[in-house]
Amino acid sequence: MHPKALLDACAELVRLTLKFDHPADAIVSHFFRDHRGFGPRERATMAETVYTVLRKKLLFDHFAPSGSGPKERRLAILGFYGPGDFLRSALTDQEIKWLDQCQSIKSEDLMDRHRHNLPEWLVDPLKAQLGAEFWPLVESFNQGAGLDLRVNTFKAKLSDVQNELAKLGIKAVPTPFSPCGLRIAGKPALNKLESFKRGDFEVQDEGSQLLAMLLDAKRGEMVVDFCAGAGGKTLAIGAAMRSTGRLYAFDTSAGRLDAFKSRLARSGLSNVHPAAIAHERDERVKRLSGKIDRVLVDAPCTGLGTLRRNPDLKWRQTQAAVEEMAVKQTAILQSAARLVKSGGRLVYATCSILPQENEAIAQAFSAANPEFSPLDAGEVLAGLKVEQAHTLCSGGDNGQRFLRLWPHRHQTDGFFAAAWQKK
Repeated sequence: MHPKALLDACAELVRLTLKFDHPADAIVSHFFRDHRGFGPRERATMAETVYTVLRKKLLFDHFAPSGSGPKERRLAILGFYGPGDFLRSALTDQEIKWLDQCQSIKSEDLMDRHRHNLPEWLVDPLKAQLGAEFWPLVESFNQGAGLDLRVNTFKAKLSDVQNELAKLGIKAVPTPFSPCGLRIAGKPALNKLESFKRGDFEVQDEGSQLLAMLLDAKRGEMVVDFCAGAGGKTLAIGAAMRSTGRLYAFDTSAGRLDAFKSRLARSGLSNVHPAAIAHERDERVKRLSGKIDRVLVDAPCTGLGTLRRNPDLKWRQTQAAVEEMAVKQTAILQSAARLVKSGGRLVYATCSILPQENEAIAQAFSAANPEFSPLDAGEVLAGLKVEQAHTLCSGGDNGQRFLRLWPHRHQTDGFFAAAWQKK
């Protein structure tokens, strides 16, 4: 494709994405469906350009006014993902001079806000938690995420999947913590592989795998994944149960559960029962009160632990949204807890990095529900042969330690989990 045409297409996609009407990945996918003439290389360039603009929006907004032409074009030039000489062949002399000036500015000479590219309401809680580690976290958000697989141990062995991928030229190394995880460099078309079609593995971040492990579901038990969503953790739990017992996958979105069915069919699991519910107090939920061995509440959250993959979230979320989410999370956790029988386990998890959605919710639940004994997540994971399990956890009240994963420390998305046992 001619460089000027590709840059124009990038600018249009940037314009559409920065409306923030919908999630960035949905806008990009819709754009490509409407413009089927782009090849794989062009689509990759356009998508990465948009995501670079989202990651560095404050910096690019700072540079853009000194340029010329429509703002979305200036932002696309700054974020263009590809060879510099290819881009320059699409620019005017004036644009080249402006781009050179922007690129000559050193990072250390910028204001903090133009270095971290985060909304101000998010900066203080992160600095309060991390101190000097704030800047390594920022750097990890700007580098994008790797690709992790969870081997479906109900069907396949990790070494066999690793060897099969190697024969296809795909290097996969075991993840450092999850015993059923593999990490891959690049973005190969995994959905076209026979091993994927057989259900030998699923794409799942290592952190998400660890959340499912924390539930420690056993053969023959009654288990509920209370907010199943796309079903990644449901499948991991079902494999741990060896397709025995009964595993309910609840979600308020029937559409998400319908999309999950193809993944479920590939997995070979026969113990999973997807069920759409109207809300956390649905009759289907009430009927199971006090009967469930283990309940996972992967609660709706701001998703700010996934900024490596979804940088638009930092511009689409607000402090008010965090406060509203905390109210919802508290209600969902309290309702899910009613399902747990005596001696059963409850796990609360999010993909957020904010204490308001994590420790605050867990500590308030413990205070309000003395019949639930807090568990040490590090001890649980160590007992499941997770390497360096205690380094993945941080302390809380009452001897409870939480699973707390960070992109810059653990090369996973940002995750939180707390666990309890009902007395």
